[in-house]
Amino acid sequence: MTAGPTGASSPDARHILILGAGHAGGVAAMALRQAGFTGPVTLIGNEDHPPYERPPLSKEVLLGGMAVEKTYLKPLAFYAEAGIALRLGETVSRIDCAAKWVELATGDGVAYDLLLLTLGARARRLSIPGADDRRVLYLRDIADCLALRVHLVSDKRLVVIGAGFIGLEAAAAARKQGASVTVLEVQQAPIQRVAAPEIGHFLAELHRKNGVDLRTGVAVIAIEPGGDALRLKLSSGDTIEADLVLVGIGASPNAELAASAGLAVEDGIVVDEFGRTSDSNIFAAGDVTRHWNPLVGRNLRLEAWQNAQNQAAAIAKAMIGGSVPHAEVPWFWTDQYDVNLQMAGAPEGWDRLVWRGAVTDKAFTLFYLHQGKIVACNTVNNGRDMRPARELIAKGSIVDAARLADPTVKLQDLTRES
Repeated sequence: MTAGPTGASSPDARHILILGAGHAGGVAAMALRQAGFTGPVTLIGNEDHPPYERPPLSKEVLLGGMAVEKTYLKPLAFYAEAGIALRLGETVSRIDCAAKWVELATGDGVAYDLLLLTLGARARRLSIPGADDRRVLYLRDIADCLALRVHLVSDKRLVVIGAGFIGLEAAAAARKQGASVTVLEVQQAPIQRVAAPEIGHFLAELHRKNGVDLRTGVAVIAIEPGGDALRLKLSSGDTIEADLVLVGIGASPNAELAASAGLAVEDGIVVDEFGRTSDSNIFAAGDVTRHWNPLVGRNLRLEAWQNAQNQAAAIAKAMIGGSVPHAEVPWFWTDQYDVNLQMAGAPEGWDRLVWRGAVTDKAFTLFYLHQGKIVACNTVNNGRDMRPARELIAKGSIVDAARLADPTVKLQDLTRES
């Protein structure tokens, strides 16, 4: 086992170990250096790539318009220059909280003074007969993206299971490449879990106008090989043939390592607004966390660029003595065809929708209200509304619905008045 520093007399003598070299891990390591931490930092990841951003994987990289290296947060050489020990292609098998060290799959160990878990999430697997066929793919990391990209050509029939963001973005990319695309969604509208049905229906029609056969309220019950093609049996009794299947049914947090170490886990590693876990020497950030959000008033687990970026930076600073909690209105975006959809907030429910424009317009904004308060917002090709909308959500503003719907009333004026 590699010995680690003990009895540190100052914060800069402590060894900070980061497990998970994805977006959040990379940002955290950089944030430590930017905040002036000069002690040893080690970043361990199981992929062969340095920390990178994931959104381009279902867009530009999948279309071949962006090189994989362009997704990297920093060039590989940066980490050595910054004094960050980057260890790629390594898997951690165990955390010993009492001894403050981690065991690698190779049997080696690494000691730590403070540990940050940025373990991310993995694509949720499809559990039906035939789902283990090699032509059933997922889209989570660079390897997944490259494996899918070679098949997105005009003579291929792609079936996408799940009309969430990943599935719809991949469907749009496939159509741009000329592939035949069918999207199957078990709910009655796309993205129904996170947005109003009207937004889901808007996206469904967008895809249908672009040649996608999008079907809702239907489940795949089995996948059968049939010569050169796959045959998908649907709950409706229909069958569909495909050359390739992409599964996009959500993600599961990589929290097993934390759970086996005795940390509190509940659909993610449970942390407070400073990223603290149930062990005072262990913190967590990014997709793997279920964290307290004081602006929303409940625990959330978010799979978003914003969370990987900003929560990780905030938690890194908290680890070395920072006192500013991480508190942001959740924000997401997706680009499909010529549409940019942005979403803010994480409402458990709403009792009124207020439209600023109409769903038939080329650009519009939709506000979600609960007991008069703005709890969420969607913008379609109308991103200028997003900043003031997030401010209104953060303030818990109660506004006059008629003025909110009036495009001649500036949202900035409403934020000043609230």
